[in-house]
Amino acid sequence: MKILDEKIECISSEGMRSLQLERLQRLVEYLTKNSQFYQGKLEETGVAAGDIRELSDLTRLPFTVKADLRDNYPFGMFAVPMREIAEIHASSGTTGNPTVVAYTKKDIELWSMVMARAISIAGGTPDDIVQNAYGYGLFTGGLGVHYGALELGASVVPISSGGTKRQLKLMHDFGSTIITCTPSYALFMAEEAREMGYDPRKSPLKVGILGAEPWSDNLRREIEAAWDMTALDIYGLSEIIGPGVAQECPYKNGLHIFSDVFLPEIIDPVTGRVAEEGESGELIITTLTKEAMPLLRYRTGDIVTISHGTCECGRTLPRISKILGRTDDMLIIRGINVFPSQIESVLLQVEGARPHYQLVVDRIRGLDTLEVQVEVGEELFSDEIKQLQGLKEKIRKEIESVLALVVDVKLVEPKTIARSMGKAKRVIDRRSA
Repeated sequence: MKILDEKIECISSEGMRSLQLERLQRLVEYLTKNSQFYQGKLEETGVAAGDIRELSDLTRLPFTVKADLRDNYPFGMFAVPMREIAEIHASSGTTGNPTVVAYTKKDIELWSMVMARAISIAGGTPDDIVQNAYGYGLFTGGLGVHYGALELGASVVPISSGGTKRQLKLMHDFGSTIITCTPSYALFMAEEAREMGYDPRKSPLKVGILGAEPWSDNLRREIEAAWDMTALDIYGLSEIIGPGVAQECPYKNGLHIFSDVFLPEIIDPVTGRVAEEGESGELIITTLTKEAMPLLRYRTGDIVTISHGTCECGRTLPRISKILGRTDDMLIIRGINVFPSQIESVLLQVEGARPHYQLVVDRIRGLDTLEVQVEVGEELFSDEIKQLQGLKEKIRKEIESVLALVVDVKLVEPKTIARSMGKAKRVIDRRSA
Protein backbone atom coordinates (compact mmCIF):
# COMPACT_ATOMS: atom_id res chain seq x y z
CA MET A 1 0.00 0.00 0.00
CA LYS A 2 1.44 3.36 -1.07
CA ILE A 3 1.88 5.92 1.72
CA LEU A 4 1.33 9.46 0.49
CA ASP A 5 3.57 11.24 3.01
CA GLU A 6 5.91 8.62 4.47
CA LYS A 7 8.09 11.21 6.19
CA ILE A 8 5.20 12.23 8.45
CA GLU A 9 2.93 9.18 8.48
CA CYS A 10 5.79 6.84 9.48
CA ILE A 11 7.66 9.26 11.77
CA SER A 12 9.09 8.01 15.09
CA SER A 13 7.21 8.91 18.28
CA GLU A 14 10.16 11.08 19.36
CA GLY A 15 10.15 12.86 16.02
CA MET A 16 6.41 13.49 16.22
CA ARG A 17 6.59 14.86 19.77
CA SER A 18 9.42 17.19 18.79
CA LEU A 19 7.43 18.46 15.79
CA GLN A 20 4.30 18.91 17.91
CA LEU A 21 6.15 20.87 20.59
CA GLU A 22 7.74 23.17 18.03
CA ARG A 23 4.38 23.83 16.40
CA LEU A 24 2.56 24.27 19.72
CA GLN A 25 5.07 26.89 20.87
CA ARG A 26 4.69 28.71 17.56
CA LEU A 27 0.89 28.51 17.84
CA VAL A 28 0.70 30.02 21.33
CA GLU A 29 2.97 32.85 20.24
CA TYR A 30 0.82 33.37 17.12
CA LEU A 31 -2.42 33.50 19.11
CA THR A 32 -0.90 35.86 21.68
CA LYS A 33 -0.16 38.30 18.86
CA ASN A 34 -3.15 37.80 16.57
CA SER A 35 -6.24 36.56 18.43
CA GLN A 36 -8.15 38.93 20.67
CA PHE A 37 -10.16 35.99 22.00
CA TYR A 38 -7.10 33.96 23.03
CA GLN A 39 -5.26 37.00 24.34
CA GLY A 40 -8.02 37.22 26.93
CA LYS A 41 -8.10 33.45 27.56
CA LEU A 42 -4.34 33.18 28.06
CA GLU A 43 -4.27 36.23 30.30
CA GLU A 44 -6.98 34.65 32.47
CA THR A 45 -4.96 31.45 32.89
CA GLY A 46 -1.67 33.29 33.36
CA VAL A 47 0.12 31.39 30.59
CA ALA A 48 2.54 33.21 28.28
CA ALA A 49 4.05 31.96 25.04
CA GLY A 50 7.41 31.33 26.69
CA ASP A 51 5.85 29.07 29.33
CA ILE A 52 5.38 26.20 26.87
CA ARG A 53 8.70 24.38 27.27
CA GLU A 54 7.59 20.78 26.88
CA LEU A 55 4.59 19.00 25.42
CA SER A 56 3.12 18.26 28.86
CA ASP A 57 2.67 22.02 29.29
CA LEU A 58 -0.28 21.64 26.91
CA THR A 59 -2.47 20.93 29.96
CA ARG A 60 -1.74 24.43 31.27
CA LEU A 61 -3.56 25.94 28.29
CA PRO A 62 -7.30 26.73 28.46
CA PHE A 63 -10.02 24.62 26.86
CA THR A 64 -12.11 25.97 24.00
CA VAL A 65 -15.75 24.90 23.69
CA LYS A 66 -18.43 25.28 21.02
CA ALA A 67 -20.16 27.97 23.09
CA ASP A 68 -17.04 30.14 22.63
CA LEU A 69 -17.57 30.03 18.87
CA ARG A 70 -21.26 30.90 19.18
CA ASP A 71 -20.63 33.65 21.73
CA ASN A 72 -18.11 35.24 19.36
CA TYR A 73 -20.37 35.04 16.31
CA PRO A 74 -19.73 35.87 13.57
CA PHE A 75 -16.03 36.71 13.27
CA GLY A 76 -14.73 37.08 16.82
CA MET A 77 -12.64 33.88 16.66
CA PHE A 78 -10.69 34.93 13.56
CA ALA A 79 -6.95 35.47 13.97
CA VAL A 80 -6.42 37.21 10.61
CA PRO A 81 -8.03 40.27 9.01
CA MET A 82 -10.99 39.64 6.69
CA ARG A 83 -8.94 40.40 3.57
CA GLU A 84 -6.97 37.19 4.29
CA ILE A 85 -10.08 35.01 4.65
CA ALA A 86 -10.59 32.88 1.56
CA GLU A 87 -13.58 30.76 2.59
CA ILE A 88 -16.25 30.79 5.30
CA HIS A 89 -18.47 27.90 6.40
CA ALA A 90 -21.22 27.77 9.03
CA SER A 91 -23.46 25.28 10.78
CA SER A 92 -27.20 25.40 10.21
CA GLY A 93 -27.75 27.44 13.35
CA THR A 94 -30.98 25.66 14.31
CA THR A 95 -30.33 26.52 17.98
CA GLY A 96 -28.96 30.00 18.56
CA ASN A 97 -26.16 31.43 16.45
CA PRO A 98 -24.54 29.15 13.88
CA THR A 99 -20.95 28.03 14.34
CA VAL A 100 -18.75 29.91 11.87
CA VAL A 101 -15.40 28.60 10.62
CA ALA A 102 -12.97 30.22 8.21
CA TYR A 103 -9.94 29.40 6.06
CA THR A 104 -7.06 31.33 4.56
CA LYS A 105 -5.61 30.11 1.28
CA LYS A 106 -2.95 28.23 3.25
CA ASP A 107 -5.69 26.64 5.36
CA ILE A 108 -7.37 25.43 2.18
CA GLU A 109 -4.03 23.93 1.10
CA LEU A 110 -3.75 22.24 4.51
CA TRP A 111 -7.30 20.90 4.22
CA SER A 112 -6.59 19.58 0.74
CA MET A 113 -3.43 17.87 2.00
CA VAL A 114 -5.01 16.09 4.98
CA MET A 115 -7.99 15.00 2.89
CA ALA A 116 -5.66 13.67 0.18
CA ARG A 117 -3.88 11.72 2.92
CA ALA A 118 -7.25 10.43 4.14
CA ILE A 119 -8.34 9.18 0.72
CA SER A 120 -4.92 7.62 0.24
CA ILE A 121 -5.09 5.85 3.62
CA ALA A 122 -8.43 4.38 2.50
CA GLY A 123 -6.68 2.97 -0.55
CA GLY A 124 -7.46 5.75 -3.03
CA THR A 125 -5.07 6.59 -5.87
CA PRO A 126 -5.00 9.01 -8.82
CA ASP A 127 -6.62 6.24 -10.87
CA ASP A 128 -9.84 6.33 -8.82
CA ILE A 129 -13.15 8.02 -9.58
CA VAL A 130 -14.52 9.51 -6.34
CA GLN A 131 -18.30 9.95 -6.26
CA ASN A 132 -18.70 12.63 -3.62
CA ALA A 133 -22.20 12.35 -2.13
CA TYR A 134 -21.53 14.59 0.85
CA GLY A 135 -23.40 17.89 0.76
CA TYR A 136 -21.70 20.87 -0.83
CA GLY A 137 -22.22 24.37 0.50
CA LEU A 138 -21.86 25.66 4.06
CA PHE A 139 -21.49 22.06 5.28
CA THR A 140 -17.76 21.26 5.09
CA GLY A 141 -18.13 17.63 4.01
CA GLY A 142 -18.54 18.05 0.27
CA LEU A 143 -15.84 20.63 -0.38
CA GLY A 144 -13.37 18.93 1.96
CA VAL A 145 -13.53 15.65 0.04
CA HIS A 146 -13.50 17.57 -3.24
CA TYR A 147 -10.29 19.42 -2.37
CA GLY A 148 -8.63 16.20 -1.20
CA ALA A 149 -9.56 14.22 -4.30
CA LEU A 150 -8.15 16.97 -6.51
CA GLU A 151 -4.95 17.14 -4.43
CA LEU A 152 -4.54 13.37 -4.71
CA GLY A 153 -5.02 13.53 -8.46
CA ALA A 154 -8.17 11.38 -8.50
CA SER A 155 -11.21 12.19 -10.63
CA VAL A 156 -14.06 13.62 -8.57
CA VAL A 157 -17.77 13.53 -9.35
CA PRO A 158 -19.26 16.44 -7.32
CA ILE A 159 -22.77 15.00 -7.21
CA SER A 160 -23.51 16.10 -3.61
CA SER A 161 -26.23 14.42 -1.53
CA GLY A 162 -29.69 13.39 -2.69
CA GLY A 163 -31.02 12.40 -6.11
CA THR A 164 -30.50 8.74 -5.29
CA LYS A 165 -31.68 7.30 -8.61
CA ARG A 166 -29.32 9.66 -10.42
CA GLN A 167 -26.53 8.75 -8.00
CA LEU A 168 -26.94 5.08 -8.90
CA LYS A 169 -27.12 5.71 -12.63
CA LEU A 170 -23.98 7.84 -12.70
CA MET A 171 -22.17 5.43 -10.40
CA HIS A 172 -22.80 2.68 -12.93
CA ASP A 173 -22.21 4.77 -16.07
CA PHE A 174 -19.09 6.56 -14.81
CA GLY A 175 -17.59 3.51 -13.11
CA SER A 176 -17.15 5.28 -9.75
CA THR A 177 -14.73 3.31 -7.57
CA ILE A 178 -15.02 5.30 -4.29
CA ILE A 179 -18.20 6.59 -2.68
CA THR A 180 -18.11 9.27 0.03
CA CYS A 181 -21.28 9.83 2.07
CA THR A 182 -22.86 9.11 5.45
CA PRO A 183 -23.16 5.41 6.37
CA SER A 184 -26.94 5.69 6.70
CA TYR A 185 -27.14 7.06 3.14
CA ALA A 186 -24.90 4.27 1.82
CA LEU A 187 -27.39 1.75 3.23
CA PHE A 188 -30.34 3.72 1.85
CA MET A 189 -28.78 3.77 -1.63
CA ALA A 190 -28.37 -0.01 -1.51
CA GLU A 191 -32.08 -0.35 -0.70
CA GLU A 192 -33.00 1.94 -3.58
CA ALA A 193 -30.71 0.06 -5.95
CA ARG A 194 -32.43 -3.23 -5.18
CA GLU A 195 -35.86 -1.63 -5.69
CA MET A 196 -34.67 -0.44 -9.11
CA GLY A 197 -33.67 -4.00 -9.95
CA TYR A 198 -29.97 -3.19 -9.67
CA ASP A 199 -27.75 -5.45 -7.56
CA PRO A 200 -25.50 -3.08 -5.56
CA ARG A 201 -22.97 -5.91 -5.12
CA LYS A 202 -22.23 -5.64 -8.83
CA SER A 203 -21.42 -1.93 -8.66
CA PRO A 204 -17.90 -0.71 -9.56
CA LEU A 205 -17.38 0.58 -6.01
CA LYS A 206 -14.32 -0.70 -4.14
CA VAL A 207 -14.30 1.59 -1.12
CA GLY A 208 -16.77 3.67 0.85
CA ILE A 209 -15.36 6.56 2.90
CA LEU A 210 -18.22 7.04 5.31
CA GLY A 211 -18.60 9.53 8.13
CA ALA A 212 -20.44 12.56 9.57
CA GLU A 213 -22.36 10.34 12.00
CA PRO A 214 -21.43 7.63 14.51
CA TRP A 215 -21.78 4.07 13.22
CA SER A 216 -20.97 0.63 14.52
CA ASP A 217 -18.91 -2.27 13.19
CA ASN A 218 -22.15 -4.19 12.79
CA LEU A 219 -23.47 -1.49 10.46
CA ARG A 220 -20.17 -1.67 8.60
CA ARG A 221 -20.73 -5.37 7.97
CA GLU A 222 -24.25 -4.63 6.74
CA ILE A 223 -22.98 -2.00 4.28
CA GLU A 224 -20.08 -4.14 3.08
CA ALA A 225 -22.41 -7.08 2.45
CA ALA A 226 -24.87 -4.84 0.59
CA TRP A 227 -22.23 -3.29 -1.70
CA ASP A 228 -19.44 -5.88 -1.73
CA MET A 229 -16.94 -3.13 -0.94
CA THR A 230 -14.72 -2.04 1.93
CA ALA A 231 -16.47 0.47 4.21
CA LEU A 232 -14.09 2.77 6.13
CA ASP A 233 -14.70 5.46 8.70
CA ILE A 234 -13.55 9.05 8.31
CA TYR A 235 -13.55 11.58 11.13
CA GLY A 236 -13.66 15.32 11.11
CA LEU A 237 -15.54 18.32 12.40
CA SER A 238 -15.99 21.76 10.94
CA GLU A 239 -14.50 23.58 13.91
CA ILE A 240 -11.19 21.76 13.45
CA ILE A 241 -11.05 21.75 9.64
CA GLY A 242 -13.92 19.61 8.31
CA PRO A 243 -13.42 16.02 7.14
CA GLY A 244 -9.80 14.89 7.14
CA VAL A 245 -8.88 14.90 10.82
CA ALA A 246 -8.56 11.10 10.96
CA GLN A 247 -9.08 8.19 8.59
CA GLU A 248 -9.41 4.44 8.93
CA CYS A 249 -7.17 2.24 6.79
CA PRO A 250 -8.24 -1.15 5.31
CA TYR A 251 -6.86 -2.94 8.39
CA LYS A 252 -9.72 -1.36 10.38
CA ASN A 253 -7.74 -1.03 13.56
CA GLY A 254 -8.65 2.56 14.40
CA LEU A 255 -8.61 5.87 12.55
CA HIS A 256 -5.19 7.39 11.90
CA ILE A 257 -5.28 10.94 13.28
CA PHE A 258 -3.00 13.44 11.56
CA SER A 259 -1.29 14.39 14.80
CA ASP A 260 1.33 16.57 13.09
CA VAL A 261 -1.42 19.15 12.52
CA PHE A 262 -4.15 18.07 14.98
CA LEU A 263 -2.67 17.46 18.43
CA PRO A 264 -4.98 15.00 20.25
CA GLU A 265 -5.67 14.46 23.95
CA ILE A 266 -8.14 12.09 25.61
CA ILE A 267 -9.56 13.26 28.94
CA ASP A 268 -12.23 12.29 31.41
CA PRO A 269 -15.05 14.65 30.32
CA VAL A 270 -16.10 15.33 33.92
CA THR A 271 -12.80 15.64 35.81
CA GLY A 272 -10.45 16.64 32.98
CA ARG A 273 -8.01 13.90 33.99
CA VAL A 274 -5.86 12.63 31.12
CA ALA A 275 -7.03 9.14 30.14
CA GLU A 276 -4.72 6.13 30.08
CA GLU A 277 -3.86 4.31 26.83
CA GLY A 278 -6.96 2.45 25.68
CA GLU A 279 -9.25 4.20 28.19
CA SER A 280 -12.27 5.95 26.71
CA GLY A 281 -12.68 9.68 27.14
CA GLU A 282 -13.44 12.93 25.35
CA LEU A 283 -11.27 13.81 22.37
CA ILE A 284 -9.59 17.21 22.69
CA ILE A 285 -7.85 18.69 19.63
CA THR A 286 -5.43 21.58 19.25
CA THR A 287 -4.98 22.81 15.67
CA LEU A 288 -1.24 23.28 15.35
CA THR A 289 -0.88 24.93 11.93
CA LYS A 290 -4.11 26.73 11.02
CA GLU A 291 -4.05 30.46 10.31
CA ALA A 292 -7.59 31.85 10.09
CA MET A 293 -9.13 30.25 13.16
CA PRO A 294 -6.75 28.09 15.21
CA LEU A 295 -8.22 26.43 18.30
CA LEU A 296 -6.52 25.55 21.58
CA ARG A 297 -7.66 22.35 23.27
CA TYR A 298 -11.04 22.21 21.57
CA ARG A 299 -13.52 19.93 23.33
CA THR A 300 -15.03 17.90 20.52
CA GLY A 301 -17.63 16.13 22.67
CA ASP A 302 -16.71 12.83 20.96
CA ILE A 303 -15.96 9.83 23.18
CA VAL A 304 -13.12 7.67 21.81
CA THR A 305 -10.05 5.70 22.85
CA ILE A 306 -6.56 6.26 21.45
CA SER A 307 -3.75 3.83 20.75
CA HIS A 308 -0.15 4.24 19.65
CA GLY A 309 2.35 2.05 17.87
CA THR A 310 2.87 0.97 14.29
CA CYS A 311 -0.22 -0.13 12.37
CA GLU A 312 -0.13 -3.09 9.99
CA CYS A 313 -0.29 -0.58 7.15
CA GLY A 314 3.11 0.78 8.28
CA ARG A 315 1.92 4.12 9.65
CA THR A 316 2.96 5.29 13.11
CA LEU A 317 0.24 7.94 13.47
CA PRO A 318 -1.83 7.44 16.64
CA ARG A 319 -5.23 5.83 16.06
CA ILE A 320 -8.53 6.81 17.60
CA SER A 321 -11.42 4.38 17.86
CA LYS A 322 -14.71 4.82 16.08
CA ILE A 323 -16.85 7.27 18.02
CA LEU A 324 -18.25 5.44 21.04
CA GLY A 325 -20.72 8.23 21.76
CA ARG A 326 -20.92 11.93 22.44
CA THR A 327 -20.91 13.87 25.65
CA ASP A 328 -23.80 15.97 24.36
CA ASP A 329 -25.99 13.29 22.73
CA MET A 330 -25.35 10.77 25.46
CA LEU A 331 -28.72 10.00 26.98
CA ILE A 332 -28.95 9.69 30.75
CA ILE A 333 -31.98 7.58 31.55
CA ARG A 334 -32.69 6.77 35.17
CA GLY A 335 -29.02 7.38 35.98
CA ILE A 336 -27.70 5.15 33.19
CA ASN A 337 -25.60 6.49 30.31
CA VAL A 338 -27.01 5.35 26.95
CA PHE A 339 -25.43 5.88 23.54
CA PRO A 340 -27.50 5.23 20.38
CA SER A 341 -24.54 3.31 18.92
CA GLN A 342 -24.91 0.70 21.68
CA ILE A 343 -28.47 -0.02 20.61
CA GLU A 344 -27.55 -0.05 16.92
CA SER A 345 -24.89 -2.65 17.62
CA VAL A 346 -27.44 -4.89 19.33
CA LEU A 347 -30.06 -4.55 16.59
CA LEU A 348 -27.64 -5.54 13.87
CA GLN A 349 -26.96 -8.81 15.64
CA VAL A 350 -30.65 -9.78 15.83
CA GLU A 351 -31.92 -11.64 12.79
CA GLY A 352 -35.05 -10.01 11.40
CA ALA A 353 -34.34 -6.49 12.71
CA ARG A 354 -33.30 -3.85 10.18
CA PRO A 355 -30.59 -1.22 10.83
CA HIS A 356 -33.21 1.54 10.86
CA TYR A 357 -34.34 2.60 14.31
CA GLN A 358 -35.37 5.54 16.42
CA LEU A 359 -35.15 6.11 20.16
CA VAL A 360 -38.03 7.94 21.81
CA VAL A 361 -37.28 9.20 25.32
CA ASP A 362 -40.13 10.45 27.48
CA ARG A 363 -40.96 11.18 31.10
CA ILE A 364 -44.14 9.57 32.37
CA ARG A 365 -45.29 10.30 35.94
CA GLY A 366 -41.80 11.52 36.75
CA LEU A 367 -40.05 8.41 35.39
CA ASP A 368 -37.84 8.41 32.29
CA THR A 369 -38.83 5.87 29.65
CA LEU A 370 -37.06 4.65 26.51
CA GLU A 371 -38.95 3.26 23.53
CA VAL A 372 -36.89 1.66 20.78
CA GLN A 373 -38.71 1.70 17.45
CA VAL A 374 -37.27 -0.90 15.09
CA GLU A 375 -38.07 -1.69 11.47
CA VAL A 376 -38.47 -5.33 10.54
CA GLY A 377 -38.22 -6.94 7.11
CA GLU A 378 -41.27 -7.22 4.86
CA GLU A 379 -41.21 -11.00 5.12
CA LEU A 380 -41.40 -10.86 8.92
CA PHE A 381 -43.98 -8.12 9.22
CA SER A 382 -46.52 -10.28 7.36
CA ASP A 383 -45.84 -13.25 9.69
CA GLU A 384 -47.99 -14.35 12.60
CA ILE A 385 -48.32 -12.10 15.62
CA LYS A 386 -46.69 -14.81 17.72
CA GLN A 387 -43.47 -14.62 15.67
CA LEU A 388 -43.39 -10.82 15.83
CA GLN A 389 -43.92 -10.96 19.57
CA GLY A 390 -41.01 -13.37 19.87
CA LEU A 391 -38.74 -11.04 17.86
CA LYS A 392 -39.83 -8.06 19.96
CA GLU A 393 -39.05 -9.93 23.15
CA LYS A 394 -35.65 -11.03 21.87
CA ILE A 395 -34.67 -7.47 20.94
CA ARG A 396 -35.87 -6.18 24.31
CA LYS A 397 -33.85 -8.76 26.25
CA GLU A 398 -30.69 -8.15 24.19
CA ILE A 399 -30.89 -4.37 24.69
CA GLU A 400 -31.61 -4.70 28.40
CA SER A 401 -28.66 -7.05 28.85
CA VAL A 402 -26.34 -4.45 27.31
CA LEU A 403 -27.79 -1.34 28.94
CA ALA A 404 -28.98 -2.80 32.25
CA LEU A 405 -32.08 -0.70 31.63
CA VAL A 406 -35.71 -1.66 31.06
CA VAL A 407 -36.85 -0.54 27.58
CA ASP A 408 -39.99 -0.82 25.49
CA VAL A 409 -39.57 -2.16 21.96
CA LYS A 410 -41.98 -1.27 19.16
CA LEU A 411 -41.74 -3.08 15.82
CA VAL A 412 -42.72 -0.96 12.84
CA GLU A 413 -43.32 -1.66 9.17
CA PRO A 414 -40.53 -1.41 6.58
CA LYS A 415 -39.66 2.18 5.53
CA THR A 416 -41.78 3.86 8.22
CA ILE A 417 -38.73 5.37 9.93
CA ALA A 418 -37.60 8.44 8.02
CA ARG A 419 -34.48 8.01 5.90
CA SER A 420 -31.82 10.68 5.75
CA MET A 421 -29.41 11.73 3.02
CA GLY A 422 -27.33 13.44 5.70
CA LYS A 423 -26.96 12.68 9.37
CA ALA A 424 -29.61 10.26 10.59
CA LYS A 425 -31.83 11.59 13.40
CA ARG A 426 -31.81 8.73 15.87
CA VAL A 427 -33.21 10.31 19.05
CA ILE A 428 -36.46 12.05 19.92
CA ASP A 429 -36.27 13.34 23.48
CA ARG A 430 -39.66 14.50 24.72
CA ARG A 431 -38.63 15.08 28.32
CA SER A 432 -38.25 18.83 27.89
CA ALA A 433 -41.19 19.23 25.52
